[in-house]
Amino acid sequence: MAKKQYSFYPGCTSERKASAANYMVSVNAMCEKLNIKLNEIPDWNCCGASIGYAEGGELPRHVMNARNIALSEQHNPKQDIVATCAACWLGAKESSERLSASEQLLADTKEVLKEAGLDVQLKNETPIRHMVEVLIEDIGYEGIKEPMAKPLEGIKFAGYVGCQTNRPFGVDGESFENPMYLDKMVETVGGEAITNYERKVTCCGGALAFSEPEKSQVQIKDIIEAAYDQGADMIVTPCPVCQMNVEVYQGQINKTYNTKFNIPVTYYSQLLTVAYGGDIKQAGLDGNIIRAKRLEEIASK
Repeated sequence: MAKKQYSFYPGCTSERKASAANYMVSVNAMCEKLNIKLNEIPDWNCCGASIGYAEGGELPRHVMNARNIALSEQHNPKQDIVATCAACWLGAKESSERLSASEQLLADTKEVLKEAGLDVQLKNETPIRHMVEVLIEDIGYEGIKEPMAKPLEGIKFAGYVGCQTNRPFGVDGESFENPMYLDKMVETVGGEAITNYERKVTCCGGALAFSEPEKSQVQIKDIIEAAYDQGADMIVTPCPVCQMNVEVYQGQINKTYNTKFNIPVTYYSQLLTVAYGGDIKQAGLDGNIIRAKRLEEIASK
């Protein structure tokens, strides 16, 4: 398999000791097996995903993403920008499209970027892609299967896509109501996908987990219950916010609703890394709060 290179935007949550640091560990191990090279954008900044909640205004949010795009076009020319975080991907892609659609917004953005000397670097011609798009469109399911060494047999996965990788853009060719790519990935590496999982595109509540936790926890409870109802052993997701919310609030939900939830919530990259022969540490499974013991057993063989 020929090496494919991408301009990589890691995002804040993948930083060392951040909430999705183990996601990045598994992505790196997965990419090594798939012969993918991620060239990190130098001096990247936050995508500004939370600015909307803080009423920071539209222009600052788009400028933050435009700066990353400009840096990528300067340092990693002709390489698609790839993000692993759903919020980063969504924000950067939206900014790129908004800048393309509005000459005034583009002019205002470039005026701000002048202070950083990046106004002339911003061409805004680079595709913005989520890692799952790279896997599906560039590697393909047969390519995903190729390095498999340890099939994930006997494990049932509920593919929880969430909302940010689903709307408004979604993955090309997938249904907005019932996207199947996580199910296909699971089946490709020998796992059993629960294809009729009814909460796969339900929002986890996002930032409401901090501001209005009772509302978010109702959403999370429904997501977990639906997985249990279908006999899932664990939930798999492409979104760091979804992973964090659905995993860490299970104890609190148990106290509130007298439930006994204890279901692992993993990333697709952790599944693939284990299937490719990676150990617990390489798959970042030691960073999960609710340990995915079934995956750890396979990883330990």
